[in-house]
This record gives sequence, C-alpha cells and structure tokens, in this order.
Amino acid sequence: MPTHVYFDLDGTLTDPFEGITKCILYAVEKLGFPEPSDEFLHSCIGPPLYETFPELVGNELTLKAVDLYRERFNEIGWRENVAYDGIHDALAAVAGSGCTLFVATSKPHVAAKKIVNHFGMGHFFKDVYGCELDGTRANKSELLKYAIDKNPVAATRMMIGDRKHDLIGAIANGIRPIGVSYGYGSTEELNAAGATAIAAAPGDLPDIIIDKPR
Repeated sequence: MPTHVYFDLDGTLTDPFEGITKCILYAVEKLGFPEPSDEFLHSCIGPPLYETFPELVGNELTLKAVDLYRERFNEIGWRENVAYDGIHDALAAVAGSGCTLFVATSKPHVAAKKIVNHFGMGHFFKDVYGCELDGTRANKSELLKYAIDKNPVAATRMMIGDRKHDLIGAIANGIRPIGVSYGYGSTEELNAAGATAIAAAPGDLPDIIIDKPR
C-alpha cells in the first residue's frame, strides 16, 4: 500500500513569523486597532486568518482585515519566510523512500504554491492543497477530506504539522497525526491533540515517516 504524506506549510516547512506578523500588524494599524502582544502574534501562526482576526477587529471587520493582510502579503509578506534547516534533506529522504508527498495548509493554495516553489521544494510534492480566497477549506479537517477525495487510492496516510489544528484534522479523516515541535505549537499542545510521534527537528522526520505505518 502506498504512503501519502501531507505536510503543513507554516511552522513545518518554513518559518513564516516575520511575514505573517507584519501583515497582521499592517491590517490592524490600517483599521485603527491597537497592536496585539507578541504572545498573541506568536499564537497566530497556524490558525486560519478567519479565526485570528475576529479576536483583533471583531467579526464585522474580519473580511476587510483579511483583504488588508493580503494586500501586504501578496506584495512582500509571502517572501518573508525562512526554510527550516534540514527540511530539504528530510523531504528528499521521504520522497526518495517512495512516499507521495503533498502540502496541506490553511493558506490560500495560490500563495502556498508560490512559497513552496520559491524555496525550492515544489518538486518534492505531487500537489499543494490550501483554502480558497474566500476561506473555503481553511478548516484543516475539510481541507484534508478534499485532498483525500482528490487522491482516493487506498493508502497509508500521515499528516505532519506543528499545531493542534493539523492533528485534529488528521484524526477526523483517519490520518496518522505526527507533530513537529520546532514550529509554533508546544509539545504539550501536540500531545493533547493526539500526536502519535513528535519530531524535534526536520532531520527526525524520515525515521518517523518511513516504513512506520500506523
């Protein structure tokens, strides 16, 4: 049986802190709201924007805040990422073992593809799945169901992610949930969400993924 491995993007393949937080601050400032704390900004890496902005600007202004966020993100924010040390070697090892790799992110798929290609990872992945610009499939459970429906062959499936949303979505779809603690979710968060294994660094991923079906 083939193995399909779904990777989250932010906090798993790349560190997006600078780009995401600067775009959030840009939107909040444009709308005249106070700057959130560093702790809150840290918590924004992972969840969909449609869950983050209501806490900052309220429900009525969330769509406007998302538009402002993307105004800066589309110009420069998407490039304000850093690929994690060792992630290219880890992807090469997993892909080289015969696994089929995908990206599954709450980011719009158009932006996600651009980022993955920019950092020289595109050739590792069969496809990149993300939400639509209107937020459709921003929920990780819905996104993974969509990805499975697009690849319906019988397979052992794994989801690699740094936040509880990734693992909860995986479990909801019968996918083995694997956490990474080098991203933005704590080990406690990942364990509570049901992680069956946790990688402390990208270099740990091949040993966890390869030949270790659930």
